[in-house]
Amino acid sequence: MNLIQNILVIGFVWPEPNSSAAGTRMEQLLLLFKQWGWRVTYATPAMESDFMIDLGAIGVEKKSIKLNCPSFDNFVQELNPTMVFFDRFLMEEQFGWRVAEFCPNALRILDTIDLHCLRLSRQKAIKEKRKFVFQDLLSEEISKREIASILRCDLSIMVSEVEMDLLQNTFKIDPDLLYYLPLFLDPISEEESSLWLPFEERKDFIFIGNFVHEPNWNAVQNLNETIWPLIRKELPEANLLVYGAYPSQKVLQLQQPKKGFHILGRAENAQEVVSKARVVLAPLRFGAGIKGKLLEAMQCGTPSVTTSIGAESMCGNLPWNGFIKDDPAEFALKAVALYNDKSIWNSAQNNGIAIIEKRYLKSDFVTNFKEIICNLESNLKSHRLKNFMGSVLQHQSLQSSKYMSKWIEEKNK
Repeated sequence: MNLIQNILVIGFVWPEPNSSAAGTRMEQLLLLFKQWGWRVTYATPAMESDFMIDLGAIGVEKKSIKLNCPSFDNFVQELNPTMVFFDRFLMEEQFGWRVAEFCPNALRILDTIDLHCLRLSRQKAIKEKRKFVFQDLLSEEISKREIASILRCDLSIMVSEVEMDLLQNTFKIDPDLLYYLPLFLDPISEEESSLWLPFEERKDFIFIGNFVHEPNWNAVQNLNETIWPLIRKELPEANLLVYGAYPSQKVLQLQQPKKGFHILGRAENAQEVVSKARVVLAPLRFGAGIKGKLLEAMQCGTPSVTTSIGAESMCGNLPWNGFIKDDPAEFALKAVALYNDKSIWNSAQNNGIAIIEKRYLKSDFVTNFKEIICNLESNLKSHRLKNFMGSVLQHQSLQSSKYMSKWIEEKNK
């Protein structure tokens, strides 16, 4: 069985692991590919940022690419990758047809990060002040685009078992086109946990999340308007520290030190500030995927209070690392209890360790993931023959994104 040696990753942005869970996810995968001895090129049409990781330091080649430009065709032909890895469906939509045309034998893998159509449909329901139902997905244009992208790829990587079920049962996606690969972690050693600050030496509540991501901004609004006043009434000396990359002016305007509501912007070291806090608050009202901020809390031995959306697909049948409450009054009540009661707090911390050990250990996933990739490469022709709908969507008569791109190319000339 030949191993894939030459990988092209087409990124939505340059990876920023200290800014978002998506950035952490990408860093994990790049390091994993390099660990396997594979050549990796990371290409994106995004602008470089001050907070992107140094790809050269981890042995990854970097390339800036342009949207709607034939220069990509020459680049990908010359690189001749054995696998192309699309970071979110928008990148497959833009570049997938070019890869299929100029490198038809390259394995095409989509990393969904989260199901965008699920997150956006839930967001729409919140704005319309109604309950989200799964039928909402069927009428959304973005659902059709995202499902088409999944069908065009040889494999789509999912971080959420709920989304795996949704794709198979609601959208009738063949299970052979899907692979469950959450964020993966190393086990927490006794030496590491012994260094955690104990209950008595911790203080304050904390929220952390990238503000480019709309669910995080909405959660901070929820805290400011509804939940924090209820907590503060019971704990008048408590503070809420709100950290997050790329805070806009509307976020910064929520700063109210006299009410214990502190907007602190980007955390230089997220784990450091989470490790000092007593409780993480994540009252997410919409979203999808799994929440890196809540896994990070478990890694830091910090219990959390979140919603059913926040905890979705994260703990399986295991007890949560704190409490899961959707009602704002109950959320605040449990946050206060967790903050005040050492025995509840210690039990919640132990739950977090158990969740990591039973659901997120790197050793449980990476060997099988490599085998899946290699098996697909060896049997790519038969795999694609089984995916008839994918080949239909690759047919020229349905390649609207291709011909729109070519029209833009001509227009730009």
